[in-house]
Amino acid sequence: MAQHKRDFVVTGMTCVNCAKIVEKALRKIDGVKFAAVNLATSTGFIVAEREISDDEIKKVVRSVGYDISLERSEDLERKRYIQVKRDLLIALSFLIPLSIWMFYRMFGNHRIHSSIFEVIFSGVVIFYAGRKTVKGALIALFHRHSNMDTLIFLGATVSWVTGVLSLLNLPIMSFATIGAMIVAFHLIGRFIESWLRDRASKEIKQLLKLQVKEAVLITEDGEISVPVEAVKDGSMVLVKPGDRVPVDGVVVSGNSSVDESMITGESIPVQKSIGDQLTGGSLNLTGVLKMKATGVGENSFLSKMIDLIKQAQGSKVPIQMLADSITKWFVPVIFFLAVGSAIFWYFNFDTLLPFVEKIPWAMAGDNLNFAVFVFVATIVIACPCALGLATPMALIKGTGIAAKEGLLIRNAEAIQTIKDVRVVLIDKTGTLTVGKPVVVDHNLDENTLKIVAGIEKNSNHPLAKAISQTTDDSVDFDQIEEISGEGVRVFYDGSEYFVGKPLDPQNHMQFLTEGKTVVEVRKNNRPVGFFVVQDPLREDSKEAIERLKKMGIETIIVTGDNQKTAVSLAKVVNVQKVHHDVKPAEKLELVRYYQSKGVKVAMVGDGINDAAALKGADIGIAIGSGTDLAIDSADIVITSGGISKVVDAIQISKTTFRVIKQNLFWAFFYNTIAIPAAMLGLLHPLIAEVAMLISSITVTLNSLRIKQKEESR
Repeated sequence: MAQHKRDFVVTGMTCVNCAKIVEKALRKIDGVKFAAVNLATSTGFIVAEREISDDEIKKVVRSVGYDISLERSEDLERKRYIQVKRDLLIALSFLIPLSIWMFYRMFGNHRIHSSIFEVIFSGVVIFYAGRKTVKGALIALFHRHSNMDTLIFLGATVSWVTGVLSLLNLPIMSFATIGAMIVAFHLIGRFIESWLRDRASKEIKQLLKLQVKEAVLITEDGEISVPVEAVKDGSMVLVKPGDRVPVDGVVVSGNSSVDESMITGESIPVQKSIGDQLTGGSLNLTGVLKMKATGVGENSFLSKMIDLIKQAQGSKVPIQMLADSITKWFVPVIFFLAVGSAIFWYFNFDTLLPFVEKIPWAMAGDNLNFAVFVFVATIVIACPCALGLATPMALIKGTGIAAKEGLLIRNAEAIQTIKDVRVVLIDKTGTLTVGKPVVVDHNLDENTLKIVAGIEKNSNHPLAKAISQTTDDSVDFDQIEEISGEGVRVFYDGSEYFVGKPLDPQNHMQFLTEGKTVVEVRKNNRPVGFFVVQDPLREDSKEAIERLKKMGIETIIVTGDNQKTAVSLAKVVNVQKVHHDVKPAEKLELVRYYQSKGVKVAMVGDGINDAAALKGADIGIAIGSGTDLAIDSADIVITSGGISKVVDAIQISKTTFRVIKQNLFWAFFYNTIAIPAAMLGLLHPLIAEVAMLISSITVTLNSLRIKQKEESR
């Protein structure tokens, strides 16, 4: 039975619970065999036995309080970032005068109660700047679950209501400004998260530059240039030297070297002749090729790669935030305690009046006023000011340290997940190695070197470029003859010079067995020297492998290179496990295989052939010099340096997450002490405000310790 796969963007989700609710609803659609929702990327993915329309998906998602969008996720993320930034600026512009007003009341005239100014300004912060939070909380409450939005909404709204009641001259202290503070702190956290994503994301149209816009068709009337969309299966296409192959196909005429590094990751070009397969996006280097199109549109390599990425993206579920886990029980428990305390005091006020009268700041009035006082104090004190800062402050500090180390963290989940990685799959070309062939040895005299450098300057072949750079002094040639699949030939000063494949590879086995490439130079058909070309190892690769091993992390090379090259490199860096001749889809399968063993898997790569595996891994790490598609598919981008930065990322993750847990501990330790006091009526709201401020400062100062710990490692 055919499988129908769909991916789409889900809007309105704010926490792991939201994603689970949408996922559960999608699984109930008739014919759906598999459904996954990714909170980190706001994407959904389903596999069904039948074709499922957008309207059907939208109806089901809307039924649980969320929605889907036909816009691209990167466009929505950009809009989200701009909106969160605007809301935060609005919140801060109103909160600053409110804070001045609050401190004036705290340290100035204690008799001043709420005013229209306080109620309106705090209302703007809570219900306009924080409208997304209000909506998220209402959706959660409607569907009988809780999240961080629920906690923020409950505390901020109750605080604001006390301001309204105080404005009506009821004997209740106004907490309206505190409500605005709660929302503003929460928006800071949201802004940090969105800023991290926007800073790292790229427009999808920039990622697909490999797609060719036009193709040259061979028709009965001659050659004609058409949009690549007009190419059909069976069309005859001409590919000239220096052009990218427009569509997938097979060679019907000609010979040429083709750079397929974007497909296999191997830096050495592949010789193509009649009957060989060509892949759209690869680069034709030397000869003219005529090809028959066999894969266009959705059947092309690039399109299939994008589908693979979407499948991997849909099945990847981010880890559950510690704070989200706690709020599952924290919100209902706090509300239950506040209501219970209010009811207790309402019915026992007269009995305990002697106790109440000993509390200097208690609003004794009557049983209703004191019950409201206790209820509001309990709710407000439990509001997560420090909790709202606990994770964002540590994350912004941790990601700042990472940026200085040459690591760009694309989402908050990555800095928490990478500390638990136990298997690292590493691509070879461009990751362990530089990705650019260089001459590591030659035995030519100076005069012959000048002649050969002049010959190679006329070629687009990467090996030729490497050889031409061995000297700044070279001979100029107007005409060079290319011998397909062999090399190039030129006549100079009465002699014939040839540069290309060795006559007898056995003479160079000492280099070939090490995975190096040998280019022979012959004069009048007699060998006079050779070049040894190699994609050099990055300086930090060997040391990084050893550091990963000491951390108990298994490293495995996964490459599209041939066995000889892959194994020889593995020996150099001391890696025992090697997967060679691996295709892009097989890399994703390897990720799934190691994940099935119950361990967290990281994938490190730089090419489009790594993109699906980068998305499918628990943590995808891209080398910044790689392709845009690989970078966009990664959770972490190495902007400078090599795989030693993977070790740095793990260490930063461990330190940051440890600080996050410490911050959460102090935030909840404050609540553990303050909430019982508030329930007993012993804690005045002004004291609570100071305690909340101290708690927030403690969290902030603790987050600053990340730098000290990282510098001391």
